[in-house]
Amino acid sequence: MDYSEVANKQKKIASVLSVRINEDGSCGEICLEAANDLYLKSVNVKREDFVPGKPYYNYIPRDLNYEAMSVRCVKEGRMVHSYIDAEYYNAWMEVIMLPLITDEKGKEFYLFSYDMQPKVDVSKLSDISPDIAVQVIRTSIKLRETDDFQAAMDSIISDLRDSCSANRSCILLTDFKKRKCSMLCDSLGENEVLAEDESFMSEGFFDVVEVWDKLIAGSNCYIIHDRKELETLKDISPIWYKSLVTDGIYSLVLYPLRSNGETIGYIMATNFDSRDTLNIKSILGVTSFILAAEIANHQLFKRMKILSDTDLLTGLYNRNAMNNRVTDIVSGLNPISSVYGVVFVDLNGLKTVNDTEGHVAGDELLKTAACMLKDCFPEGEIFRVGGDEFLILQTEVDEESFNKLVDNLRRKAEESDTVKLAVGTCFGDSKLDIRKAMHDADEKMYADKDEYYKKHPELQYRSNRRN
Repeated sequence: MDYSEVANKQKKIASVLSVRINEDGSCGEICLEAANDLYLKSVNVKREDFVPGKPYYNYIPRDLNYEAMSVRCVKEGRMVHSYIDAEYYNAWMEVIMLPLITDEKGKEFYLFSYDMQPKVDVSKLSDISPDIAVQVIRTSIKLRETDDFQAAMDSIISDLRDSCSANRSCILLTDFKKRKCSMLCDSLGENEVLAEDESFMSEGFFDVVEVWDKLIAGSNCYIIHDRKELETLKDISPIWYKSLVTDGIYSLVLYPLRSNGETIGYIMATNFDSRDTLNIKSILGVTSFILAAEIANHQLFKRMKILSDTDLLTGLYNRNAMNNRVTDIVSGLNPISSVYGVVFVDLNGLKTVNDTEGHVAGDELLKTAACMLKDCFPEGEIFRVGGDEFLILQTEVDEESFNKLVDNLRRKAEESDTVKLAVGTCFGDSKLDIRKAMHDADEKMYADKDEYYKKHPELQYRSNRRN
């Protein structure tokens, strides 16, 4: 058969590839046998430089996911259709593979064609079967039916595990700058038990995570169908291979979660039903697109919330966070249900340091004071509420323990050569209005401050006492 004629008859990008069939029935090298001009242009190869019969990765980067699709096409003798985010081309690609009839022994052939677009075509992404559509709609509804993001993700990952008939599914979040990963949600099958020495997510696991993008190789996912394919991983990533074998994993599908050109995490399903690979790819392909956007938005919201509630100099909560905390307590949204203590603290001598040594020295003094407060009240909620003022809210502690914490703070301030503090406190139970407790502690703190400056008039204290 003249395969070049088959490729050239196509109006769109097209090529014909062969898959070598080994004597044991396994599949070997995948070679590019023919290509039309549109295909060669898309891979930046001149016609005179094209040599039929060479391995496909002579012309484009090797892609294990593409190879798996090719093998499925020729082995099962059916069309493969997929719509993927092709990172290598920085585009979305609609892929079609059609098995071809051949009389050549030891090889199977297929027609490969694709369209590319720089941005996602939602109509193509949503062109899925009714069963898959139900799964995707269920995911979208769960993301909207509750304000509890974690509960929604826990439920969604459990649904995905069921859809994949997998023993386990999870979502890992990644931070490539800090080389850290964390488990967002995890779902185990009924009979799945985690080993105490499970290597998955152990120390050094990020070394494995860094391999994943190379394995996906510009495609949209990475799949290991069975133990035989697992063996191919031994040379590529021996550490991960050992980890999977240790954890009893013989099949795996891995989808990256990408947002704004960055990988923010992965969806993983292990020991899944490999007979249903195409449907699983469709489910995870669309779901990963939705979840990546949702997770990125949630992370952005968390960062904005942290910034709005954090004093950037000391890392403590700021006045805005204190006001919100008090509002939640008073309104009953997040009440204090037991005894609690309030501590108002003022950093004595800050103005003198700013005037004589400069504001850089003053900032260092504030940071040192903040470290002292965190050290003395490790379980407390600590707020920087003014230039030199701090508030500590200590809940679920009895009065004796609270007083010991305060005494420890006073002692450390007295022993310090730099940090001198005025301290006022109030202790009560849930019946005591938080605003009155704060007022009483504030009054005591200013009385303590006045006493300090009577003993040290040289520090030129100018009262900023509030009315």
